[in-house]
Amino acid sequence: MLYSLAQWLQDQSPAFGFFRVFQYLTFRAVMAAMTAMLIGLALGPWVIRRLTELKIGQPIRSYGVDTHHVKSGTPTMGGVLILLGIGVSTLLWFDWSNRFVWIVMLVTVGFGAIGWVDDYRKVVGKNPEGMRSREKYFWQSVIGLVAAIYLAFSVSETSNLRVLELFVRWVQSGFSNALPPKADLMLPFFKTITYPLGVFGFIGLTYFVIVGASNAVNLTDGLDGLAIMPVVMVGSALGVFAYIIGRPDYSRYLLFPYIPGAGELLIFCAAMAGAGLAFLWFNTHPAQVFMGDVGALALGGALGTIAVITRQEIVLGIMGGVFVVEALSVMAQVIWFKYTRRRYGEGRRFFKMAPLHHHFEKSGWKETQVVVRFWIITMLLCLIGLASLKLR
Repeated sequence: MLYSLAQWLQDQSPAFGFFRVFQYLTFRAVMAAMTAMLIGLALGPWVIRRLTELKIGQPIRSYGVDTHHVKSGTPTMGGVLILLGIGVSTLLWFDWSNRFVWIVMLVTVGFGAIGWVDDYRKVVGKNPEGMRSREKYFWQSVIGLVAAIYLAFSVSETSNLRVLELFVRWVQSGFSNALPPKADLMLPFFKTITYPLGVFGFIGLTYFVIVGASNAVNLTDGLDGLAIMPVVMVGSALGVFAYIIGRPDYSRYLLFPYIPGAGELLIFCAAMAGAGLAFLWFNTHPAQVFMGDVGALALGGALGTIAVITRQEIVLGIMGGVFVVEALSVMAQVIWFKYTRRRYGEGRRFFKMAPLHHHFEKSGWKETQVVVRFWIITMLLCLIGLASLKLR
């Protein structure tokens, strides 16, 4: 909004020439981060008080870690504070004509709505499990597939009208399976090795990345500050990729596909970083508020969508390695338990408790040790991911 206003003022009179600074993406990104952080820090105490007054407290599972029972009743659904900071800041500072930011915003809001319903049922319905897995997965799939179909035809185009034309042409052609090279799957650390996906392959991969990232972040959000800081780091690193891929000069030099409009995602990533750091102020141990599914599902979906647009799906898996391992630990635990129950008549556990962060707690690590060490690992993985910009 401010970007369009600055352009209009410049057109009205040369006296407003100083507003040219708004044309610089880096300036608007810095301002977006600051705006989101200030919104979070200013509204945080009020949001926490309101959640406390409404008795929106986190229920703790009876079979969980013993030291977590003292957290019962801590206000949850604090993710609305993050989404508010991201939404207001992004709307203020990004170019409203950019289609990529809008699709990321819609995915974020959609997954946030699913998380809100889940949290509401946990708190009001007094059900620690919240929304049933099948129901949650269904709505995630709907949003993920809609986003995947749109992105399949938008990576190489510059307008929604052209995207619609391509989609109609695809249907009329009997679902031909060709996409331009920009939509190929890129391998990090290799200059020229890419794999053509085709329309169905692209849709399938995009769906998996968006829904998978959303659930992985949600599974990671189990300790004070554990999920939000990796989200900030991974989101910031993806913002660097977006900035480079959205510039013809940088993308050409680094041998990345140039995707017009992708650079504007830096605004969203900066807002997410600012809002996340503000939330960490209140979420650090001992947490005054929990993110809840409303925040975790939304942020994970946003990261997955940005990774697809910037063609960095594999790099997201590297930088978000903590999220990946947390999700895999749950899958391994469930599969092993079912297998041993079927074979031996009694279910056995691969880990002391899943997700993985609880396994380390059961092994004697303090909560703060788990959190900070996972942060350090994420920082290292993000540096490895950023190294793929040049080491190719």
